[in-house]
Amino acid sequence: MPRQNRVLARPVRALLWLAGTISLALGLVGVVLPGLPTTPFVLLAAACYAKASPRLHAWLLNHRLTGPMLRDWEAHRSLTRRTKTVAVVSMLLMVSLSIWSFRGRLVLQLVLLALGAIGAWVVLRIPTRRL
Repeated sequence: MPRQNRVLARPVRALLWLAGTISLALGLVGVVLPGLPTTPFVLLAAACYAKASPRLHAWLLNHRLTGPMLRDWEAHRSLTRRTKTVAVVSMLLMVSLSIWSFRGRLVLQLVLLALGAIGAWVVLRIPTRRL
């Protein structure tokens, strides 16, 4: 590899690693924060790690929680209707519960509603496939 490419490759890999780590963190936060989707962030983290850190990519692929979803994504580049339904319904339930718990705080309720709508939109834009 020419010297110029090696110099550029290291900063690019570092940025991809950083983007993957931030995406994975957002995905983990999305598990407990209503309206923040988990799946797209985990998929983005895996894509970044595939280029930046084969070791972390392999770890995600073999992890008991993220592995099946990522292997399925890499094989088909789509989600099943059931997966999308579970994601959107769980977001709807959690956003509704959060909006109810913040009753009387209209601004927070509107922010939660907007985040939930964005999260559902992201999930619904992912291609759907049949089993």
